[in-house]
Amino acid sequence: MQTFPFRHLNPAGPAYRRGWIDEAVAAIEADQCRTADTHLIRLIVPALSGIDIYLKDESTHPTGSLKHRLARSLFLYALCNGHIREGTPVVEASSGSTAVSEAYFAQMIGVPFYAVMPRTTSAEKIAAIEHYGGNCHLIDDGRALYAEAAALAARLNGHYMDQFTFAERATDWRGNNNIAESIFSQLQGEPRPLPDWVVMGAGTGGTSATIGRYLRYRQYPTRLCVADVEHSAFFDCFRSQDRSRVCDRPSLIEGVGRPRCEPSFVPGVVDRMMKIPDAATIAAMNVLSRRLRRVVGGSTGTNFLALCRLAAEMRKANVTGSLVTLICDSGERYRQTYYEPAWLKARGLDPAPFEAALSSFLETGAPLALDVDDVVNPQNA
Repeated sequence: MQTFPFRHLNPAGPAYRRGWIDEAVAAIEADQCRTADTHLIRLIVPALSGIDIYLKDESTHPTGSLKHRLARSLFLYALCNGHIREGTPVVEASSGSTAVSEAYFAQMIGVPFYAVMPRTTSAEKIAAIEHYGGNCHLIDDGRALYAEAAALAARLNGHYMDQFTFAERATDWRGNNNIAESIFSQLQGEPRPLPDWVVMGAGTGGTSATIGRYLRYRQYPTRLCVADVEHSAFFDCFRSQDRSRVCDRPSLIEGVGRPRCEPSFVPGVVDRMMKIPDAATIAAMNVLSRRLRRVVGGSTGTNFLALCRLAAEMRKANVTGSLVTLICDSGERYRQTYYEPAWLKARGLDPAPFEAALSSFLETGAPLALDVDDVVNPQNA
């Protein structure tokens, strides 16, 4: 397989090619330097005067989503732990976006990449993985995702990246330009630089763990709200404090929601959770896309709906402050699903009532009448 040329001498000889690992780490670090940081967008909503809304736009990463950060951290973690060496096949279990980003980094350092994904993964994501030289291994039963990925890695004598286990430990949560540090750095010059809430969806649980830990490490008063989706185990595990809870139906919202409480989900750093209906997620996605004049993905809709409920509470209590959430990826990846009326109808999703309520709130500041499951962590009250 074609790989990049060495720049370093290798005194250890051919038995252990440390030089290749050095080059791989350097290539990934150089990518971070080239791409700098993502934008923090202030969403102007005149009807919510005194409540500042910020959107961290992760769709501008080279691979188009929040998962670019995770993939970079996972590759560095695996390389520095000796799990990936020259020619090692890398296997991941993914619903799409993580696999796109991992395929990008695998191609960068010249190792084979295999993505084990549900057959329902969007065609756009499959095409993106293949564009970066990745191989897509599609399965019918999403519940078998983990076992099939581990089995495939064993057959290939490769490394199972296992984002759902290693997401929370691969990122340095104390800093090193992680997403939490980036958000607070970009807020420094704003009128209300310490937000009341950061809102984050749960996919692996790794990003919410990073943000929650960082808030405590820096002793910020900001609280963390995690938005879960309709078919997912995270919310029920959080509410019951029982990590064994499972969900038999796969999430319709790619990138968030899992059938089990993933090892990387750290409920102790979460202050509050909301469970957002899928139709409400689609509605919020549509409303935000119109306000930004560009399309966003479904998980962004989940985040934005939860943020708007928090904004409505602040407005009702006559409280000023700021709120931050993420644009996880672009809606271009979902033209054939979330933005396709026939796809929504076939799944019984009607976003219209939620869309009307949310639009009214943002345009007039009227009370937001959206009833969703909502629970506060009693340990963090």
